[in-house]
Amino acid sequence: MFGKVSRPVLAISFLAVLAGCNKTQSGGAIDAGGSAAAPTPAVVQAACPQVVIRDGTNVHASYAKGAKNDPTKLVYQASLADTTRQCVQSESALTITVVVQGRVVSGPAGGPGKVTMPIRVAATDEDKTLYSELTQHAVEIPATGSAQFVFTKADVTLPAGAGSNVTVYVGFDEGPPAKGKKK
Repeated sequence: MFGKVSRPVLAISFLAVLAGCNKTQSGGAIDAGGSAAAPTPAVVQAACPQVVIRDGTNVHASYAKGAKNDPTKLVYQASLADTTRQCVQSESALTITVVVQGRVVSGPAGGPGKVTMPIRVAATDEDKTLYSELTQHAVEIPATGSAQFVFTKADVTLPAGAGSNVTVYVGFDEGPPAKGKKK
């Protein structure tokens, strides 16, 4: 039995090796006209800035209307835990896709349903702000009372040649305080 199975396998393996050795390639170093083909241009990888969750902005709590810091009036609490990024360099800009993983938990005054969290992505080069945008990110809390979420901010665009000290920050941000009414 072993001999009957091994012969076809051996024959197929031999043909595969033979076919690999005889593979033709088009467009070698010298084409039919006798000139050398142009080498592929080198791809220069840009430095992809680090993404950091800004201190004090990794937790966001939402309370029932009129309540503040009352645990019995907590609607939900969200936290940011981990980050990653992807960078693409062009001649005119460095484009970053920022991805953040988080978790949201329903509180005593909350329940299942959609919640919206303010998440800011900002890029700085030492003391100079290069990018800043606040996004309202919606997450569905299931009946179990908690859910993980992934926030993605694509197209964070920085000017080409941005300094090597660029840091991308991400965190919850309530935005500017409401302006009081003028009398």
